[in-house]
Amino acid sequence: MNRKKISLVLVNCLLFVITACNKSDDPEAQEKIEINDNSVESADVNAPDYWDTVELVWSDEFEGSSLDKNKWLFETFEQGPGSKELQTYVVDDNVEVGGGTLKVLAKKIGEGGNKGDYTTVRLNGKFAFKYGRLEVRAKMPAPKGNGLWSKLWMLGTNITTVGYPRCGEIDLVEYVSHLPNRFYNTVHTAQNSGNTATSGPLDLESTEEEFHNYGVLWTHEYLKFYVDDINNITYTFERPDNATDDNWPFSKSFYFLMNIVVGGEFGGAEGVNDAAFPNMMEVDYVRVYHAK
Repeated sequence: MNRKKISLVLVNCLLFVITACNKSDDPEAQEKIEINDNSVESADVNAPDYWDTVELVWSDEFEGSSLDKNKWLFETFEQGPGSKELQTYVVDDNVEVGGGTLKVLAKKIGEGGNKGDYTTVRLNGKFAFKYGRLEVRAKMPAPKGNGLWSKLWMLGTNITTVGYPRCGEIDLVEYVSHLPNRFYNTVHTAQNSGNTATSGPLDLESTEEEFHNYGVLWTHEYLKFYVDDINNITYTFERPDNATDDNWPFSKSFYFLMNIVVGGEFGGAEGVNDAAFPNMMEVDYVRVYHAK
């Protein structure tokens, strides 16, 4: 694939997140290695040229033949009895790395239509970040049928102490297969939990056919989401004047997650069509930049 050359110079489902907060196949691996940019708080982040020069401080380019487990953790947990999600999260079987990309796979293993008939994966980043330009380059699942909900997103590292949604959530891209050629940017806080702050569905004709860059410019004053180019802002969430942990939890570090959900309140709003399987979300890279 044609990869951009770089120079390394140095959500809507509350039950879904709550169920997963403290359950993992390796709880100790939840400790994050933090890469923060505290200089942001004394900078003029509204200057027109603030993001013109950046430094790549962390990335996963998926260049090898296997997932880098120094950077990612598999999460597995049982869906709660009230959940309408049908997938089982598994370890190893539903990821492939090759040709410079990560493939996050969704498979049908049973008759279909019931919990346990599908397997997917949920990856949890081992690094955490505060502020910067955070970007993923990805291609959404092929438009073969309803029922898939793909997410490239972030959660606050304090989730184990304050819980969800007080920890906050940043969704760089959400995609549901019953709305082809569209995607969402979404922000969750304790204050807006019942009235999610979102871009709404954004048109992008080649969401499923081509790779696109989904990113966020994150400072102590705003979250500015973009697609493909930092000047193509798709949604802005500004820090309130009366900022508190409940309406602005974004002054703390966050970590990446990647997963595909089968069904659920959002992904399964139009049902689950077994013609959608097998399928995959393909990720070219995950990168974090700091402004210089």
